[in-house]
Amino acid sequence: MMRRDETHTAVDLARLSDAERARVLRLMPVARAEALRADWRFWARPEQLPPEGEDWRIWLLMAGRGFGKTRAGAEWVRSIAEADGAARIALVGATLAEARAVMVEGESGLLAIAPDAAWPVWEPSLRRLSWPNGAIATLHSAAEPEALRGPQHSHGWCDEIAKWPHGMTAWDNLMLGLRLGEHPRVVATTTPRPVPLVRALVGRGDVVVTGGRSVDNRANLPPDFLSAVEQAYGGTRFGRQELDGELIEEVEGALWSRELIERCRIREALEPVRVAIGVDPPAGAGEGSDACGIVVAALDAEGVGHVIEDATVQGLGPEGWARAVALAAERHRADRIIAEANNGGAMVESVLRAADSRLPVQLVHARQGKAARAEPVAMLYAQGKVRHVGGFPALEDEMAGLLMGGGYAGPGRSPDRADALVWALTALMLTSGGSPQVRRL
Repeated sequence: MMRRDETHTAVDLARLSDAERARVLRLMPVARAEALRADWRFWARPEQLPPEGEDWRIWLLMAGRGFGKTRAGAEWVRSIAEADGAARIALVGATLAEARAVMVEGESGLLAIAPDAAWPVWEPSLRRLSWPNGAIATLHSAAEPEALRGPQHSHGWCDEIAKWPHGMTAWDNLMLGLRLGEHPRVVATTTPRPVPLVRALVGRGDVVVTGGRSVDNRANLPPDFLSAVEQAYGGTRFGRQELDGELIEEVEGALWSRELIERCRIREALEPVRVAIGVDPPAGAGEGSDACGIVVAALDAEGVGHVIEDATVQGLGPEGWARAVALAAERHRADRIIAEANNGGAMVESVLRAADSRLPVQLVHARQGKAARAEPVAMLYAQGKVRHVGGFPALEDEMAGLLMGGGYAGPGRSPDRADALVWALTALMLTSGGSPQVRRL
């Protein structure tokens, strides 16, 4: 435990560059510097520390790559082992090779973080780490779930559970053997994927879930790495999962699957020949109201549609969202604005023209539900006739929540962005075919 003056020194150290911090540590008394280097609770970010209190059993740390999950898991194991000589800890990886390479021998593994005074003995042939006080950690493979039937443990660290080959079976066998000590506990560290084990844990009330993004650990990651991966994967399903730590679910019966949306993604669009903006105006205004869906789409000379911007706004009155539409039309030189008139009728056109009298407004009236009129547009995606230029996470979440045959299982109360997308692409690609989903006013 640091004295008060040492704590203030530690806070000052956190503000220094790596080189300056190393210089200051070299000038400290050796014992004090070593104690500071080993004090994980100081160096850790708050989200890398386990939940407070004694009333939790499972901590799920689900975050993007490079977040520092391995370090957090290893430091938790170290804290248990150094404090409790009777601890019997299971270290479970997707395979034994991965458990050894990452959890024990990796750059953030147990051997790398151990202080000299409490260095564990590593016996690879026995798959065992032994601490000076008697605590023991044993490696296990989720690929051999039956091997977890016999052993008993007081604690467990489960790494990358989303890639475990026999996830549920391995987890269940581990939990049934977690019966030593007064407070058996497990920490699971993983990048999110919607596999059965991860979904089951997220849905349980007795699991404490901590999330995080790769960028949260920017102080310990090369700047070039973050900029490169953001440019390559920002906004995509892969990026949201692997960098932002989002658990992205597939909705059964959705008009758009996540895979279909990903297949449509490109970086740059061809020169457009027509540009349309779909607008789904909200019924009210204020923080609790629905969003005003505003989506810009373009058609190229080959007849391929391109979604080029989601300009949706929320919480604004008619003047505010009409102004947002006008600005989007100016940015993209829109040929037409397709605005749903169910909520507001002629008022919709009047507020749009008040924002800019030159706006080429066309009012349409929805005679069917959102999912029903989205079906012909979803078919265009399936036929490879639509592209997304970059990533539109909020829009794509709504698309993936629209269900075949009607219904909505996505975020928010209403798929306003997806509806605006449908109006824009219908105007560009389906009106010439006499689509029954649109009736002009």
